[in-house]
Amino acid sequence: IKVKRVPDLIVFATLSPIMFVLLFRYVFGGAIKIPNYQDFLMPGIFVQTAAFGSVGTAIGMAEDLQKGLIERFRALPMARSAVLVGRALADLCRGVLVIAIMTAVGFAVGFRPNTGPLSYIAAVAVILLFLHAVSWGFSLIGLVAPNSETAQVMAFPILFPLTFASTAFVTTHTMPGWLQPFANNQPLSKVINAVRDLMLGGASTSEVLAALAWCVGILAVLAPLAVHRYRRTA
Repeated sequence: IKVKRVPDLIVFATLSPIMFVLLFRYVFGGAIKIPNYQDFLMPGIFVQTAAFGSVGTAIGMAEDLQKGLIERFRALPMARSAVLVGRALADLCRGVLVIAIMTAVGFAVGFRPNTGPLSYIAAVAVILLFLHAVSWGFSLIGLVAPNSETAQVMAFPILFPLTFASTAFVTTHTMPGWLQPFANNQPLSKVINAVRDLMLGGASTSEVLAALAWCVGILAVLAPLAVHRYRRTA
């Protein structure tokens, strides 16, 4: 309902990843020696879009606290986790729409997945699971931050190292030796590798299992922490 009434939310959610696609495809792509670079690029863009989109969870949660909406919920006969679950599921639905838009953008710049529709749907499912998991982490940031501006400032120092020191835009063998172990094994890289294998083919079983393990682990740790913090706050 909110997206319908405020369509700018979708515009801003897709504007940044579209700019990244165009920048890396047509500006940096010629200097990056990876065959069919648009195919390599798009799985990284999908996961980056999911991660960056989750910042809205932190901002929205902080705004709800600022505006007193959480105080109103305290008087209702509802589970304390319901607010967090509702926001996480709403962000998940918005993520489906954003991924659909980014898929169209990918096809426009030459992206061609070659593993079939079922594998593509499986890749999207992995992206959405990752989005749902990190949304709980950003909910926690939103509950800790004193206002929405601080929540945004707190989120990006976490996202930028994970995004750019990953397999999203380049292969890790071009990075310094001391950085490669982190870049190869951090959660964004594992999810990107799984999505890339599912969309383009490869030894996907181990990568998918690693990505799922990261998603489940993040969810298992951060969801209880967010609910605990919400109970203390509300």
